[in-house]
Amino acid sequence: MDFLKSAVASAIAKGPAFPYSFGDQVDLDDSIWTLYNGTRREDGSNCSIFSFDVGAHRAQLPLARNAVKKLRTFRHPGVIKVLDTVESDSHIYIATERLVPLRWHVKRKSLTPETIKWGLYSIARTVKFVNDEASSIHGNLKVASVYTSESGEWKLGGFEVLSNVKDDDAIVYTYGSLVPDSSRYTPPELASSGWDAIKRSPHSAVDSYTFGTLIYEVFNGHFHGQDQAGQTKGVPPSIHAPYRRLVNRNPKARLSVGHFVEQGKRHGSFFDTPLIKLTEGIDNLGLKSEAEREEFLDNLESLSDDFPEDFFKMKILPELLKSVEFGGGGPKAFSVVMKIGAKLSNEDFDTKVTPVVVRLFSNPDRAIRVCLLDNLPHMIDRLSQKIVNDKIFPPLVTGFTDIAPLVREQTLKSTLTIITKLSDRTINGELLKYLAKTANDEQPGIRTNTTICLGKIAKHLGTSNRSKVLVAAFTRSLRDPFVHARNAALMALAATAEFLSDEECACRVMPVVCPLLIDKEKMARDQASITLEVFMKRTRKAAEGMPDTVFKEPVTGGSHTPTPRMGTPQTSGSGAVPGAWAGWAISSFTNKLSSAAGEMQTGHNGAPTASPSPTPERKPSPLQLKSGTSSASVLHRQAVKSPGPTPLSRTASSGSAAAAAFLPPEPEPEASFDDAWGSMGDMDDDDAFGDAWGAEPSAGKSTPPSSSSPPAAKKSPMAAKKATPSSAMAATPFLGSNDDGEPDFAGWLAAQAEKKKGGVGAKPLPKGLSKGGAKKGITGAAAKKPMAAPKKKTVDLKPKDDVGDDDGWGEGW
Repeated sequence: MDFLKSAVASAIAKGPAFPYSFGDQVDLDDSIWTLYNGTRREDGSNCSIFSFDVGAHRAQLPLARNAVKKLRTFRHPGVIKVLDTVESDSHIYIATERLVPLRWHVKRKSLTPETIKWGLYSIARTVKFVNDEASSIHGNLKVASVYTSESGEWKLGGFEVLSNVKDDDAIVYTYGSLVPDSSRYTPPELASSGWDAIKRSPHSAVDSYTFGTLIYEVFNGHFHGQDQAGQTKGVPPSIHAPYRRLVNRNPKARLSVGHFVEQGKRHGSFFDTPLIKLTEGIDNLGLKSEAEREEFLDNLESLSDDFPEDFFKMKILPELLKSVEFGGGGPKAFSVVMKIGAKLSNEDFDTKVTPVVVRLFSNPDRAIRVCLLDNLPHMIDRLSQKIVNDKIFPPLVTGFTDIAPLVREQTLKSTLTIITKLSDRTINGELLKYLAKTANDEQPGIRTNTTICLGKIAKHLGTSNRSKVLVAAFTRSLRDPFVHARNAALMALAATAEFLSDEECACRVMPVVCPLLIDKEKMARDQASITLEVFMKRTRKAAEGMPDTVFKEPVTGGSHTPTPRMGTPQTSGSGAVPGAWAGWAISSFTNKLSSAAGEMQTGHNGAPTASPSPTPERKPSPLQLKSGTSSASVLHRQAVKSPGPTPLSRTASSGSAAAAAFLPPEPEPEASFDDAWGSMGDMDDDDAFGDAWGAEPSAGKSTPPSSSSPPAAKKSPMAAKKATPSSAMAATPFLGSNDDGEPDFAGWLAAQAEKKKGGVGAKPLPKGLSKGGAKKGITGAAAKKPMAAPKKKTVDLKPKDDVGDDDGWGEGW
């Protein structure tokens, strides 16, 4: 092989310039030519090169020169396409389109019956042209003279003895017998009388006979001689009758190839096949009327998969693409393009189909756009990520805002197809913004599909804002008036629960799912139960891993016994105290009464006030528990500890009964009054004060005190009742009241000073009420004046929008 290449190269160097490079040699039947695969040096395109060695086949030189001459002047779609020819003293070269000998396919039996009919029809039309229009005789018709192009079409060659019958010195008469292997295919009359007998018979008789032998050979693999002519083995029954007439021993009774084609094209005959109709109609598809084009495309869609792929790729596909883009082929033509494109390699798809697809996405025709979106799943794997992000996605998203609902819906559905090809920046940026718009679409079906789409692409969203987007979108869809939209939101929440935190499940999702348990539609109710069960399991699992409490029990007086707390069931030596929730609540309530400062007394204005007990140890009597001797504020504040400082002015404005809220519990012997006061300093402004009273705050407004109706009148009935004194507890007032019904803090300070001087029951003064305070004017008549209430702080208690729109998603959804 290397020797042949070097010999050819040296011959070319000595002869005229030949702008083609030789490749591998191709096996042929016995022939005067040597066939090579080649490439064109200018652009690297494929070609084939026929080489004739003048020195080795000098006797057959006229045949080679006749072939060159006829191929250069003979123009027909069924004839080998010649690119260039070169003749030198040593060689003759013919560069043609890339060809494959038909013998290869016949030996491998790789041709289907439909493909063979299609190929025979192409060769028959070419022979008919040679005989009728060109008034010539081919004289060398056999399998070895037929080739297949890159498109799979059958092309006729073997023009070594092709001659015009009007030429008396035609080469076929003289050199017909010199054609290699001609004895097997020579008609009977020429075998017995010589090639001059052609003149005594119709000039088409020779080609009719050899075309008959071609039919037998392509169906059976090989033709051995005249004895097999007319045998129908392997030949389709629909061709039997005309085939026998082609190989009739009487040349005058033979059926011409032209008549054979006409019989085959009759309705229902052997050449009346969809593939043959397609071949005739594809060349002028752009010139057909709309009805003709529709009929042609219908036939094209009905083609089965056993037709030649190369023909569809090289011939049909380019014509269809031109028809879609420029010739009005429309969506139906593009559907056929996708059917053919499925058989293409990735490289062929990139070079032939992808550029047209990119241009079509910019086409304003809505029918083309919908067709592209429908077929996007068939070609998305063939498109690179860069192509999708940079060239397809920008024009595609214009469909989200199209006025046609069908385009919007198809664009939305295509999101699931292209999501794997989009970058994270595109998904979490532009795509989510468009999905937020379709979530508010006027069409309920589009809103529903948006919810479904968002649930399916949730795993592709960025982790930083995924839960925020999902919760905002799905919870909004739960309020959609369209039942299928609500149902889709419920299913999407259940499917994406893994992407939500435990807090979001419990605080943001479950509260909005619960109302759908009594939805008007059973579909939504059933799905709400399923979804809620998913989140209940999630929250239960999260709660199992949490500690029992986050607060540490206080330790007093060296004793390690934990102080009973509200919300913690008390235990005895035998274990947990059984009972309902009311049992342990009241138990904690009565335990707190043991540390209450004193009984409720009636002040000057009739409001109850608290008085300290003279004894350090106090136990509530049954009468106290029955009649409610402690105010609701004391009981509530003993059960709930509210942090933050309490404004003094609020206390003064609340009347004498409010003094009970400030009354500290009687400290244990080792505890200081200062510590008890300090614990009260943790009250939280007006909010905590409102909570301590159990009042429901208004939206952002604080209620000023009324002189005619003291705040004590708004307390619970138990606190408003007159306290009944106990024999074990003296009613000693802790704070007096002035004429205006305000707490007498100056009197209380004086009492404390007297106790300290006498050394009896002296207690350290609370923080902020030291002697310095008396020196600064809290003595005498000035101390009796009501203290000026500081400016009240307005607290906004309106519910906050907790959708979570740090990055604008709350507003978008």
